[in-house]
Amino acid sequence: MALKHLTDANFADETKNGIAIVDFWASWCGPCQMFGPIFEATSKKFPKINFCKFEIDDANKRVPAKYGIRSIPSILIFKNGEVVESRAGLMMANDFEEWIISISQ
Repeated sequence: MALKHLTDANFADETKNGIAIVDFWASWCGPCQMFGPIFEATSKKFPKINFCKFEIDDANKRVPAKYGIRSIPSILIFKNGEVVESRAGLMMANDFEEWIISISQ
């Protein structure tokens, strides 16, 4: 699946079926900028998983508030609309891939 960009308006629809991994980030966040290419490259290795980016900005505050996003990058993994795992902070590619493999089995 192609990398999707989410907003408050389309978040529920894009995370309600199957596995969705959401990267909460901001353009001004250094660690987010470092993790972005890792997230995108990893998305290509797992085509059956829905990889999504959610930029935290003034227009999109409802979803981050709902899930208690207090630091970024924050990664939430959803299965059929429910959060099953979450991590905050920069992850290296191998750690990120191992985490995905562990939850997708």
